[in-house]
Amino acid sequence: MKLTVFSSDGKTSSEKDFANIPTFEGDKGLQAVKEVIVAINANNRQGTHSTKTRGEVRGGGKKPWRQKGTGRARAGSIRSPLWVGGGVVFGPKPRDYSKKINAKVKQLAFSRALFDRATAGEIAVIEAFDAAANKTKAIDAVVSLIAPKGKVLLVDSPFTTVTSRASRNIERVSLQDASKLNTLDLAQYAKIIVSTKALETIIARANGGKN
Repeated sequence: MKLTVFSSDGKTSSEKDFANIPTFEGDKGLQAVKEVIVAINANNRQGTHSTKTRGEVRGGGKKPWRQKGTGRARAGSIRSPLWVGGGVVFGPKPRDYSKKINAKVKQLAFSRALFDRATAGEIAVIEAFDAAANKTKAIDAVVSLIAPKGKVLLVDSPFTTVTSRASRNIERVSLQDASKLNTLDLAQYAKIIVSTKALETIIARANGGKN
C-alpha cells in the first residue's frame, strides 16, 4: 500500500510503498471496529455518578402537615421525589461500565481501522518530528502544510520531551505514542501524521505484535 512520505519540514513529499500494511476486502473487521470503539468509550467512563433516594436524603422525618382538613394534597415527607430537594427515583448509582474485548478482536479492529484510514489517504508519514528548534510555531507550520484543517493526531515512537512540549499547545493537535495507539485514535481524527519509526511499530502491531 502506498502512503505519502513528507520530509521533516513538510515541504517535500513522495509516494512510498508499505507492503506490510494489512489489507481487507468487503466488510471484514468492521463489526470488530465498532465493538472495540464502544468498549474503549465504555472503559473510559468513571461510573462515579450517584444520586440519593428518598431514604438517603437528610430530613423529612416529620409529616409536613396533617392528613386532612388543610385543603392541600396529602404529604408524608418533604423528601418525596415530587418535592424540590427530595430523593430521585431510579437515579444513577455508581457502576462499572467496562467491557471485555478479546485480543483477536482488538487486533482485527486495529488492523481494519489502519487499512481504512490508509486507503482513504488520511494517514501521512513524516520522516521525523524534528522541526527547527522544536518550537510550537515550527511544529504548527509543519502540521499546517500536511493537514491544513481539522483535528490532527501526531504519532511517534516515542516523542522527545522537547517535541511533546512544543506540540501540546496547538489546539487541534493531539499526541499519541505508537505503542499506545488504539482503534479509537485511528478513527476519530481528520488526519493522522506518523513518523517512519512509529509506522514500523504500528505495522508490527497490526500484523500480530503486542496490541
